[in-house]
Formats: sequence, C-alpha cells, structure tokens
Amino acid sequence: MNFTKLKVARAYEAVQQALEEAILSGALAPGEPLPTETELAEKFGVTRHTVREGMRALEQSGLVKRDAGRRLHVTRPKHDALATQNSRALLMQQVSFREIWEVAMQLELLAMDLLEGRVDDALVEKLQANVTAMAEALDKGETISDLDVEFHALLAHATGNRVLLMSREPVSLLFYPSLDRLFTHPKTRDRSPWRILEAHRAIVEALARRDLAGAKLWMERHMADFRRGYEHAGLPLDAPIGG
Repeated sequence: MNFTKLKVARAYEAVQQALEEAILSGALAPGEPLPTETELAEKFGVTRHTVREGMRALEQSGLVKRDAGRRLHVTRPKHDALATQNSRALLMQQVSFREIWEVAMQLELLAMDLLEGRVDDALVEKLQANVTAMAEALDKGETISDLDVEFHALLAHATGNRVLLMSREPVSLLFYPSLDRLFTHPKTRDRSPWRILEAHRAIVEALARRDLAGAKLWMERHMADFRRGYEHAGLPLDAPIGG
C-alpha cells in the first residue's frame, strides 16, 4: 500500500493559523491587542522567533495592524485588500474567462434580487448620472470601462450586503479588464460599448419604475451579451484569464 508523504506545517504557520482562528471566531475582537511575543511563546510552547514569524505572516494577511506603539491589534481588513489577494490566487489557479463569467453572471443577478425594497430615488439618480456620463464619453470617443465598473458597483453597494461586496470584488478585478479587449478588438470595438449603454439604460429605466423583475431580465441579457461579444471576437473562453 502506498502512502502520500505528509506535509507538516512549520511552527510559525501553526502560530499564524491559531491566531487567525481566534480572530475569525471572535475570541480576539477588532481593536483588541494581541498578547505579547513572550506570552504567545509560553502559550504555544515555541520560541519568540517562531511567534514573531507567525505574527509577521498574520500582519501581511490584513487581520492585524500595528499602532503607534508598535503593538499589534486586531483589525477588520478592507474588502478591496482581500479582493486583491483573492484575485492573485485566482490568477495563480489560471482560471478561465468562462469560469469568471459564470460566477459574475450569478453575482450580478443576486445583486438584483437583493435590491428588493432598497431602490430609492437617490440610487436611481446616481445610476442615471452614470448612464449620462457614459453616453457623453461614447460621443467623444472615450473609453467607458471605468463607468461600467462604477455602474455595477453602485448596484452592489445599494444592496447593503457586505458578503456580496466581498465576493464580487476579486471576480470583478479579473472580469472587467476583459472589457478593454472587446473595446479594442476590430470585430467588437464599434458596437460593444453602445450595447452596454443600451443595457444599462434599460436597467435604470426599469429600476426607476421599481420593476425589479424587468431590471433583472435586462441584467441577464446584458451579461449574456458580454459573453457573446467575447465569442464573436474569437477570444478564447477557456484560456487562462491572465494569459
């Protein structure tokens, strides 16, 4: 019988993991200082050097930060920082456009569902301003990539759901740069930006009527159209997204 060699975690990694678990479980709350290196060394039965390495790795994760006195405190990492780390992980896994698109589709539709009871005049005005700016940019021959990202971010933030925000950020960071490929490709550069504007305008008009079902239908069409544009351009759906 063959056995696979066991991968034994290094001592500092075990320290980092134990501290992460304490933070994520709430045993160590945001704002609370971590025990000193000496205290942790005694608790874990390791050297101070090992504890120091574990705490350095923990600090890089964004779960703790140093105050003016150089003492580490538990903190809530910003979701955009976590998104960057997760985006790098996705790139390392060589995920494809198809995989990113499949998840992005579901997240955008989920955002529409979570807008139930949360659509107000202020949101509609922000979305309308975005659509107006997009139309003006297209008339001037300018890129609308940032405005497209802003449009979808406005919808996501309006849901008030932090889990959705943290889930979509790493996907968005990899998904939306694909817009530039469509906007510069000879087969799609003339039509794709205008189709995006058309879809966004229809979504806003539906939300202005508080027609969430109609807005969701247009969002689904919008996301499906994005994939069709990718296919029409002849861009590979299953190639690594960073390739």
